[in-house]
Amino acid sequence: MAQINDNFIKIPATYLFSEIAKRVNQHKEANPDAPIIRMGIGDVSLPLPDASVDAMIKAAEEQRHADTFRGYGPEQGYAFLRDAIVANDFAAKGLSIEADEIFVSDGAKSDTGNIGDIFSVNNRVAITDPSYPVYVDTNAMGGRAGEPNEQNVWSNLVYLPCNVANNFVPQLPTEKVDLIYLCYPNNPTGTTLTHAQLKVWVDYAKANNAIIFFDAAYEAFITEENVPHSIYEIEGATEVALEFRSFSKTAGFTGTRCGYTVVPKAVMAFAENGEKVALNKLWNRRHSTKFNGTSYVVQRAAEATFSPEGKKQVKALIEFYTENARIIREGLEKAGYTIYGGKNAPYVWAKAPEGMGSWEYFDYLLKEKNIVTTPGAGFGLSGEGFVRFSAFGSREATIEAMKRLS
Repeated sequence: MAQINDNFIKIPATYLFSEIAKRVNQHKEANPDAPIIRMGIGDVSLPLPDASVDAMIKAAEEQRHADTFRGYGPEQGYAFLRDAIVANDFAAKGLSIEADEIFVSDGAKSDTGNIGDIFSVNNRVAITDPSYPVYVDTNAMGGRAGEPNEQNVWSNLVYLPCNVANNFVPQLPTEKVDLIYLCYPNNPTGTTLTHAQLKVWVDYAKANNAIIFFDAAYEAFITEENVPHSIYEIEGATEVALEFRSFSKTAGFTGTRCGYTVVPKAVMAFAENGEKVALNKLWNRRHSTKFNGTSYVVQRAAEATFSPEGKKQVKALIEFYTENARIIREGLEKAGYTIYGGKNAPYVWAKAPEGMGSWEYFDYLLKEKNIVTTPGAGFGLSGEGFVRFSAFGSREATIEAMKRLS
């Protein structure tokens, strides 16, 4: 008798963004001419940088000829991309990361979901609340989350509330935890941590033999000086932290798919017999076994983002979406909303009107204003009463949405 992994039937039947898509489609079917503006899912609207497209075309042409054809590549990523990442994302900022500590993948979502493969089911996991749903759902799938209640709060997860009361700065857990998910600039709230606030977590991890999973997918949107772009700016972080990066929101690779994970060789965890084991070695084994590498064509496109032309073009993309975030932030404030984020991130976290829940307000905005947001409750219990606005739309749609809300 074939048996399933019962953990899969414990999680919600529908992924957050699938539920949003379903409700939007139902609204469109009932109102075919509705001028819908999408400010929900964090998909980008501008095309890829010309430097990346040109690199893809050149790489595709190479595949036509026997002397330049590429078949299977290294699972960890081609040296040309890993070296470019080291030089531009780390060495240029005075950070010591080596090429064999970089693992290229098809995106940060995959890696933040798959990282649990190399950790025991017995680890106690701490997750900021609200948070990106993948963190919770994949730990539930892996058997680390326990059982959910009616509010989808899991019995074995340690939630770190991030709310108005603590200025969206997670407090250290009162019970010992082993694995800690941090995402900054934060998805969904758009808030950030300072160097001093992040150091608290690195010190905690060192003192408690814990590991930090640091999702830095939105670091390119940082504009303030005291906000770290990488956790490795904090002394000691290369001993306790893995970092996830993405080309999706920086260079528009949401459909092209490319990201990478940094696993410093100094980061150790413990085997059942108490022996210390390097996570770099384990992740390399998992990566080589379950992943055949990101396509050569895509990796050439990612490499091109580090060229002089590519850097200028990526900077222009970031500036465009940053301006959208400013328009949303100021538009919502003018309309009387209480908002957070939007200064170092492409997301604005807006409080729903008094007495309205997240999904209730989501439905109101969809049906009455034809604006798609993301309900905060979909990110966790502390997200209830908020909706997230994304700055990744067109300029015209962003301005029009604010007019509708005014």
